[in-house]
Amino acid sequence: MLTPRHPRLTLLATILASSLAFIDGSVVNVALPAIGRDLQASAADLQWTINAYLLPLSALLLLGGAAGDHFGRRRMLVGGIVLFAAASLACAAAPGLELLLAARVVQGIGAAMLMPNSLSILSHAFSGEDKGRAVGTWAAVGAIASAFGPPLGGWLVDAVGWRAIFYINLPVAALAIGLALKGVEESGEGKQPLDWIGAAFATIALGALTWALTLWSSERVMTPEAWIALTAGIVTLALFVLVERRRGDRAMMPLALFGTRAFVGLTGYTFLLYGALGGLIVLLPYVLITGGYSPVQAGFALLPFSFGIGLGSRAMGKLTERIGPRWPLTIGPLVVAGGFALMLRVDPQASYWTSVLPGIAAIALGMAMAVAPLTTAVLSSVDDDHTGTASGFNSAIARTGGLIATAGSGAVIAASGPALIGAFHGAALVGAALAAGAASSAFLSLGD
Repeated sequence: MLTPRHPRLTLLATILASSLAFIDGSVVNVALPAIGRDLQASAADLQWTINAYLLPLSALLLLGGAAGDHFGRRRMLVGGIVLFAAASLACAAAPGLELLLAARVVQGIGAAMLMPNSLSILSHAFSGEDKGRAVGTWAAVGAIASAFGPPLGGWLVDAVGWRAIFYINLPVAALAIGLALKGVEESGEGKQPLDWIGAAFATIALGALTWALTLWSSERVMTPEAWIALTAGIVTLALFVLVERRRGDRAMMPLALFGTRAFVGLTGYTFLLYGALGGLIVLLPYVLITGGYSPVQAGFALLPFSFGIGLGSRAMGKLTERIGPRWPLTIGPLVVAGGFALMLRVDPQASYWTSVLPGIAAIALGMAMAVAPLTTAVLSSVDDDHTGTASGFNSAIARTGGLIATAGSGAVIAASGPALIGAFHGAALVGAALAAGAASSAFLSLGD
C-alpha cells in the first residue's frame, strides 16, 4: 500500500490548491451585479466574466493533467498556484472590463494546471481505503471552504468593493505553495507525451461553441455571427476528435478511454449533473440580489449548499469503498432533481426559509451523495500512469457542463422583474431534467 512520507501535508496542500479554483467561482457569482454596475457591463459581458475563466479551465484541464504526468505533478501544481495568484492580483487591479476578462482567462489556465494534479497527487500517494478516505476528505473540506466563499465575498463586496474578492486568493495560494514544496513528493515525470495540437483544437472548439450560445442566449435569436461561430465550433470539434484518434495513446483525450460502457456513462453523468449545477450557482445569487437581497445575504443564502456537500462527502467516500458507486451515483441525482423542482418556489420577496432553503438543502444532499463516489469511480478506472489524464478529463467535462450552462443563462440574466423569476423557474425545470438524466446514465452504465 502506498503511503506518502507526509500524508497530512500532502492532503492539506492539495485541498488548499483546489479550493482556490472552487472558492473563486463561487465568490465571483455574488459579485456579478456589482461588477456590472461598476464596469457598465451588459448581460453578455457578465456571462463572459464567468466564461472567460471557465473556457480555458474546461479546454486545458486535459492538457494540465497530461502535463503533470509528463513534467511532474508537484511541479505543475505549484506552477498553477503561482499563475492563479498572479492573475488574481491582476483581476483586483483591472481598470476596465477588457483587462478583467484577460486576467480571468489566465486564472482559468492556472486552475487547469492545479486542479487535475491535486487529485492526481492524491491518487498516486494513497491506495485502497486510504485513497477513498483521502478523496472524500479532499471533496468534503474543499466544499466546506467553498461554502464560506459566497458569504465572505458578499461581505467584501458590501464593505470594500468587488475587487477585494480577488485578494482573498493570495494568502491561500501562499500557504498552498509552502505546503506543496515541503510535503508533496514529485511523481509522474516523463510518463506522458503532450498533445499541443489537440489542446489548441479543443480550446478553439469550446470557445466558438460558447460564443455562439452566449450570442443566442443574450439576443434570443441566432444571428449570422452566432451561426458562423456554431459552424466553426462543430468543425473544429470534429478535427479535435480526428487528431485524438490518430494520436492514439499519445492523445490528451485517448479515445480508448471510451471503450467501456462505464466510462462513457460517467462522462455523460458528469456533463449533465454539473451542467445543471453550473446554471444554478450563477443564476440563483443573481436573481436574489436583483430581487432585493444584499450581496452578503445572497452569499449566506448559498451557505447550506456547499456546507451540506462538505458534511456528506467524506462519509460517502468511505461508503463507496464498501458498496460501489452505482447506487450513490443513481440516487444522488434523483434527490438533486427533486431539489431543482423545489426551486420553482423561489421568490426574492418571499421568506428564504420556505422559498429558497428547501431546494438548496435537497440539492446539497443529492450532490453530497454523488461528488466523492464519482471522483473515486473515475480515478479507479485507469492505471497510475494516466490518473492525471483521467482526472483532468472528468474535471474538464464538469467545467464544460458549467460553461455551457453559463453561456445559455443570458436569457435569464437579460430578463427583469416578474419575467426574471419566470425565466429562473424555467431554468430550474431544465436543471431537474438534466439531473434525472444523470441518474439514468449511472444506473444503466454501472454494474452493481
